[in-house]
Amino acid sequence: MDPDDSAQLPNNAGAGSGSRDPMTLEALGWEPFFAEQIGAETPADTPPVRVVAVHRSGLQILGAGIDEAIPPRADATVGDWLLLDRAQPRASPVLARKSLVKRRAPGTNRQVQLIAANIDTAFVVTSCNQDFNLARLERYVALAFEAGITPVIVLTKADLVPDLPTWIDAARTVSERVPVVALDARGDEPATALSAWCQPGRTVAFLGSSGVGKSTLTNALAGTDAIATQAIREDDAKGRHTTTRRELHLIPGGCLVLDTPGMRELQLADAEAGIADTFEDIEALSAQCRFGDCRHEGEPGCAVRAAIDNGRLDPARLQRWRKLLAEDAFNSASLAERRTKERAFGKMVRRTMKESESRRRS
Repeated sequence: MDPDDSAQLPNNAGAGSGSRDPMTLEALGWEPFFAEQIGAETPADTPPVRVVAVHRSGLQILGAGIDEAIPPRADATVGDWLLLDRAQPRASPVLARKSLVKRRAPGTNRQVQLIAANIDTAFVVTSCNQDFNLARLERYVALAFEAGITPVIVLTKADLVPDLPTWIDAARTVSERVPVVALDARGDEPATALSAWCQPGRTVAFLGSSGVGKSTLTNALAGTDAIATQAIREDDAKGRHTTTRRELHLIPGGCLVLDTPGMRELQLADAEAGIADTFEDIEALSAQCRFGDCRHEGEPGCAVRAAIDNGRLDPARLQRWRKLLAEDAFNSASLAERRTKERAFGKMVRRTMKESESRRRS
């Protein structure tokens, strides 16, 4: 099979729903990065398919003439490209990813949870109300940077506040590298304001807590109201969970949009580089400190403390940086310990099986 084949694919405004119009393979996000991974030795009966939705019961996949569900698996997530093995769908190889969003799974089992793969742009969404939280924005931006995704901060409910520039200025303190877009999530404004990132064949994701307008934004881009939305609670401006699964929506004539459930807990792990990218200002100041191991707690020649003293650095931002670094270090060590134990257990099982087989033959 020619990986650049423009075979007709089913079009959907949401996986598993409605009648479908033809689409090209490229419309699902297929590009040279993935095509180059398919060599001449790749069997023709293992066509590329993309995971467009993750259900508890399985994965929804789309491909050339393919629109079906396969059994669930822990090593694949929405946005992944697979080479479909008809005989053993669970064994379908996962192609190398351009990007991967992951987090430490909630709870105490010390596992990594895959959120989404092969995303080009992450729209980090928050509202101009009590939901606005700099620490949460920094956390999501660090997650995007670590994943290799371009982050964009989107402020919703911009039409409801009289002092919009104040909200925009606050969001811009997260990182000089991250654009900030303020809009009304309803109507035609999102399609215009986000058009630079929502190009045909590109995959974008809306990330953020519940009730900030992620599903409303997806509906606005799609030009429909197919995705259910709910109003926020009036007492605390908190949102209710609307989206219950991670699903790619194919926007007619445009990009693929991933709508995700609001994440109550976003624990970073193995994200040191993403944190450094988000806090480039503090990293740059740290490099100017007199001592390489400066803790920024009163040592002589500390450029970070000097920036705080002269008002160039908010001490609260320094504290948030420290908190994220400590969290990431703890979670990374916990996950590394689990992986070490799993490898040791696997070796023990293989050794036991080998010894058992030897005894059986003797």
